[in-house]
Amino acid sequence: MAGTDRRRSAGAHVSGAAPVVVLIEPQLGENIGFVARAMMNAGLAELRIVNPRDGWPNDRAVAASSGADAVLDAARLYASAADAVADLNRVLATTARPRHELKPVLTPRRAVAEMRAAIAGGERAGIMFGAERTGLLNEHVMLADTILTIPLAPGFSSLNLGQAVMIFAYEWFLATDETPERQLPASRWPRAVKAELQALFTHLEAELERCGFLFDPAKRPAMVRNMQAMFERAELTQQEVRTLRGMLVALAEGRRRPGARAPKAEDGAQPDEEKSTED
Repeated sequence: MAGTDRRRSAGAHVSGAAPVVVLIEPQLGENIGFVARAMMNAGLAELRIVNPRDGWPNDRAVAASSGADAVLDAARLYASAADAVADLNRVLATTARPRHELKPVLTPRRAVAEMRAAIAGGERAGIMFGAERTGLLNEHVMLADTILTIPLAPGFSSLNLGQAVMIFAYEWFLATDETPERQLPASRWPRAVKAELQALFTHLEAELERCGFLFDPAKRPAMVRNMQAMFERAELTQQEVRTLRGMLVALAEGRRRPGARAPKAEDGAQPDEEKSTED
């Protein structure tokens, strides 16, 4: 999905009070690039890499990062997992396989909540991700306080490295994101006020009465309510209300114009047998 706004600072949402992402013996440079991209998407800045198979720096990582150069440029290289987490107070290990260690197993959302609380209390935290082929080894998991497992279909729960980091990074970002869950895109025309909507409903009802659509007195109140509810749900702008009223005027004038063709049932008009005998 494309959506980067180049006019805004790439580091505007990067927070220093955030967890460290630790990659243990990653194999492909491309996957390191995908990780950097996921991190920058969510405002995570600190990447630590332990013994990358294809060496470091890596041109393929840069190409795959799609512009997340700041994360890659600041990445630090370590000789062992123990060295990479030595200065951290709290460490999570990501794994989908059952382990024998008696440690809490958290979902990404719960892990983020506990990690945010720890960081707010002054602790430094990090999350480890294992190599593409093997994942984290037992010796790596032993370094962690808790285990993070991403709930997925039991029959196929494996993720590539970039996907796993993206899920955690997204949960991290979402925890403090204030984007409205539902919104109407900005428009130069404001949303219609109730008086404008009521004028539209009155106009529409009058035209429907004139053309014989509201022929059944018993059904009319419910039909009018349903139509009104339909337009209320549409969240019309002032311009859209004016357009609809203009359409009603044009339809009415066209119907009254000499030589105008009478609508047929397939055009959406009421069939003759459904109309009132008074028509």
